[in-house]
Order: sequence, then structure tokens, then C-alpha cells
Amino acid sequence: MNVLVVGGGGREHALAWRLAQSQRVARVYVAPGNAGTATEEGCYNVDVSGNEALLDFARREAISLTVVGPEAPLSGGLVDTFRAAGQRIFGPTRHCARLESSKEYAKDFMLRHAIPTAHHRSFSDADQADAYLRERGAPIVIKADGLAAGKGVVVAMTLDEAHDAVDRMLRQGGLGTAGARVVIEEFLEGEEASFIVLVDGRNVLALASSQDHKRLLDGDRGPNTGGMGAYSPAPVLTPALHARAMREVIAPAVAGMAAEGEPYTGFLYAGLMIQPDGQMKVLEFNCRLGDPETQPILLRLKSDLFTLLQHGVAGTLDRAEALWDRRVALGVVMAAEGYPDSPVRGARIHGIPVPAEDLHVFHAGTVQEGDAVLVQGGRVLCVTALGDTARLAQRRAYAAAQQIEFAGRQMRSDIGHRAVSARRIPL
Repeated sequence: MNVLVVGGGGREHALAWRLAQSQRVARVYVAPGNAGTATEEGCYNVDVSGNEALLDFARREAISLTVVGPEAPLSGGLVDTFRAAGQRIFGPTRHCARLESSKEYAKDFMLRHAIPTAHHRSFSDADQADAYLRERGAPIVIKADGLAAGKGVVVAMTLDEAHDAVDRMLRQGGLGTAGARVVIEEFLEGEEASFIVLVDGRNVLALASSQDHKRLLDGDRGPNTGGMGAYSPAPVLTPALHARAMREVIAPAVAGMAAEGEPYTGFLYAGLMIQPDGQMKVLEFNCRLGDPETQPILLRLKSDLFTLLQHGVAGTLDRAEALWDRRVALGVVMAAEGYPDSPVRGARIHGIPVPAEDLHVFHAGTVQEGDAVLVQGGRVLCVTALGDTARLAQRRAYAAAQQIEFAGRQMRSDIGHRAVSARRIPL
């Protein structure tokens, strides 16, 4: 069978790599892919974009299943286009994807279905937003309502930072239409975790837990990014909290979508804040796999991913089971000079190690020109390794990352610090 993966980042490289390992898959096409997918056995990059062009390609190449990686094609209705044409595709419809494409919609949805989340207000008028900030004080969080490629969230520790964020988004239009409306919400103390599941409209299959590192610099300092590294499993998500997340977050979200006439199918990602007092609140919903969480999660997956996704499309996830490597997986993101604001492209990358049973370097912002691999985007590579403990996985990943060189490279040196200091890592 032939599979199509839509997207060109690290998440899509990991998806394509794992799908290509299935005995049931002949070819994995990646649109558009990157330098990593271009050289992955069984994977083929294709320069195809747009709903109709992708649909034509799927028909022409007898694609059995399409998997959508990034959020933009989902919010653009790619799933709707494929379903209307009778093509099998795993992902949410445009309506369901509003859980990610509109922060305001997601907040209102959570309130309607009693899903715990931070107190919030929405604004399109900058003066009203500033007045609300003065009333609430800092720290406080400002989010662009629309999709902003990981740049739409500002955790303001001072009122000056908060007012600057409102000014940039609402007055200056720094994020375009994505920031034409903002959601301002209370700042929550605690530890974040990524909780990702597969949904078939009714049934749910949880993936391994993971934890992302959003800030650019060590010690969780600096600006927010799309993610500078991740590991799986996440110690903070104990079995008891896992059960609560399924009961208090995932179940009401899936039931709520069905009750509103739009059953949810696809990956559903709940960004959770585990507060010191044990409360659990949803920071955000994403309607796809996380990046870079996907890389360590799929490195641990022992089940056939293609089979799991087929269950997701067929509505039979209640018959599926995901098996996991007992080891810890940890991924270190290597970013371009100037990331996240103004990444510098074109640097030549040297020293990428060959894959091993416990190591894989997933490409994100790369392009191949002749024999050279060049920096093409902000987050360039995710060096992902397995280890019997979080510390061993961390050492393996960083040892491999140190072999890779390109001008201006950036990476944190403390990915996994919470897991390394934890007493145990629950499976």
C-alpha cells in the first residue's frame, strides 16, 4: 500500500520513517518533505501542495491512507476535501480543527463542556485589552487567537511585557490576521506535559506521554519557540494523572465534538498544566501530533503505526493496542542562527551521524542541494536517542548532537532536566 504524509518538518520525517517500516506499506510519499525524508529508505519527496493538487496526487498514485502533519492544511480543510472525494485520510475536519486554529473557540468549547482551563478574556480592541491587563496585573499570558507557527504566545512576567505583546499583535499587526484578536488568560504555575491521543470519532487510544521544552534557553528562559526538545515518557504524568486526563479532558472533548455534530477524528493533543496543588488544567488543544514530541514518541513505538492509523480511519480504535519500548527517548532540537525571530538560512550542515537502533536524527528545516544538506528553516534537526534511563538517553542524544556542526547553531544543554532529576519515570 502507498501512504502520503503531508508536511515537511521533523514531525513529518518521524511519521514517514515509522510508516515506512510497516510490512504493509510499499511507498511513503512526503509532500513536500525535507533533506531527511529525501534519503530515508522507502520515502519519496513530492513537490505537491494545495488541497486539489494533493487530492489529484492521491488518486494518481493509488494512496491508501493520507496522514496530515501540520496544522495549516487541517484548518484549510484538506480533510474535508479528501473525505468528500472518498479518499481515506487521518485528521480532523476544518470545523474540528478550530480547537487549534482559534484559541477563543477552544476556550469557549472547554467552558461549554466543563473541561478545566485557565480563566480568560478575548479582545480585538487594544485599548480594552490594555485596560484589562492593568486590572489583572502580571504575570499573565497573551495568545494570538489564530495560527502563528509557535510565535503567538507571550508569557509576560511584567505588565510592560504584556502591553508590548498587545501592542505588537493588535496595534502593529505583527502576526497578521492570526493576531487580530487575542486571548488573555491567567498565568498558571506548575509543570507542563503533552498528552496526545488518536481519536476515531468515538474511541480513543492514548500515545505515550511526553514533555516539551518551549523556551529557547537553558533553565526555561528566553522567548517561546516551537519547541527546543522533548522526552518520553513524562514523569509528571503518573498513572493516576493519566487516568484523570483521559476522564476530565479527553473524554469530554471527544464527546463534546460529537454532541455538537462534528465527531472528531485524528490526533488530539492536550497541553496540560499540572499545578502544585494537583489541579490539572488545559493550556491548549492542538489537532495534530506535537513537534518535537513526535520524534521521541515514535522512536519508542513498537506497534505498526500504519495499522493504528487504519484503525483510526475505520472507527475501530477500540480494537487497537500501542506497545512501547520500555526505554526513555529524548530529542534535542538544533536550531538556526537567529531563531526564533529571524532564522538565518543557507548554512551547510556537517557531521550528521548515521541512524542506529538507539539513535535517529530527524530533519526539520533542511534542504538537499547536490551532496550538501543546508539549513532551510528555524528548527533544523532533532537528535533523538533511547536510553535505559532519562540520563542515559540525554547523554546519548547530546553526544550525537555534538558531532553536528553548522554556522550559528543553537541548542539547549538541559533537555530532560526534569526527568533526570525525577526519582522514577513511569511507563
